[in-house]
Amino acid sequence: MNIVTKKWIFLKISSLILIPLMFWFIINFTAIYDQSYSEIVSFFTNPINKLLFCLFIIFAYFFSALSISEVFEDYVTDPVIKNVANILLYISAIVIPLFTIILLINLKV
Repeated sequence: MNIVTKKWIFLKISSLILIPLMFWFIINFTAIYDQSYSEIVSFFTNPINKLLFCLFIIFAYFFSALSISEVFEDYVTDPVIKNVANILLYISAIVIPLFTIILLINLKV
């Protein structure tokens, strides 16, 4: 299978996974928007909410990295700049969610 086809399939699968996670996030974000700090921390210490938020962060960054890399492929003509941009994009798409998940796991009430 061609790498472009794999990227397209991964993009479609991640977007399908993101739809229910986005609905969950929007509903819960509006519910905790004006709550106190302790109530927000208790929301994120709930294991189900923690798992769903971690999945949301992972798939959102995966989806955005694939989407932005396609923009680089289409509009950046210099191969060196394109490769550096893709490498930095993929590194940030790994580091930022990983850092967020580590902080969320270490969150205490």
